[in-house]
Amino acid sequence: MKAKRRVIILDDEAIVCERLKAALEKSGFYVETYEQSQQVIDRIREHKFDVLVTDLKMRKPDGLEVMSFVKEHSPSTKVIIVTGFATVETATKALKGGAVDFIAKPFKISRLRDLIIKITSGQDE
Repeated sequence: MKAKRRVIILDDEAIVCERLKAALEKSGFYVETYEQSQQVIDRIREHKFDVLVTDLKMRKPDGLEVMSFVKEHSPSTKVIIVTGFATVETATKALKGGAVDFIAKPFKISRLRDLIIKITSGQDE
């Protein structure tokens, strides 16, 4: 039996967390959502996740700092940065830091879902 892929979402907007969680769970993912960066850092210390979806603009630590922590402590976790403040500079910084993609808000949930399916397909069961 195929194990559910584990996705952790960090966004300071509760409605974003709720919508992404509902859509991804409907597609068969196990999803946890958090509105504070430190909660995600603590959770990553406890459990492995296949994908982190994080907003860029967060209270400290920001999305890039959370990504750095995740890449150091859970290198197999894929990171997707989403933001309403997309610039070439921040996109470049995110991708150089190890993000698999950088998505500007607003975006279609189906785009994010398809990306998560793509980057988690073929991972060990």
